[in-house]
Amino acid sequence: MTDSLYSLLADLVLITHVSFVLFVVIGLVVILTGGALGWKFVRNPWFRAFHLASIGLVVVQAWLGIICPLTKLEMYLREQAGDATYEGTFIAHWLHKLLYYHASPWVFVVCYTLFGFAVALSWWKVRPRPFQAKAA
Repeated sequence: MTDSLYSLLADLVLITHVSFVLFVVIGLVVILTGGALGWKFVRNPWFRAFHLASIGLVVVQAWLGIICPLTKLEMYLREQAGDATYEGTFIAHWLHKLLYYHASPWVFVVCYTLFGFAVALSWWKVRPRPFQAKAA
């Protein structure tokens, strides 16, 4: 593959990663807002289960000290393209880039865990509809 193709693939992985983060963060805001305003779609059980599973995956990775596979894949592709790479987690890198914020890894574990608890709490605060069995 050419360097430009590796760069393009790395950018696509980055876009996917950013989309995942936005889904998790904005998803909670939408769930809580929608619950307060009576939006029916926020009670969709598939949306809610996927949202809870998404932050659950992040929390488990953080507790186990696993760097996100999307971060690893992006860095591999950037390395193959000859682009600059970064070390550490995706969130830590971009928080530093955007906010010039440094924190120990345990801070991110705590933040992910607390956010995960907030998402789990939203499951009870804004109850999703039950999964429905297919009609025969």
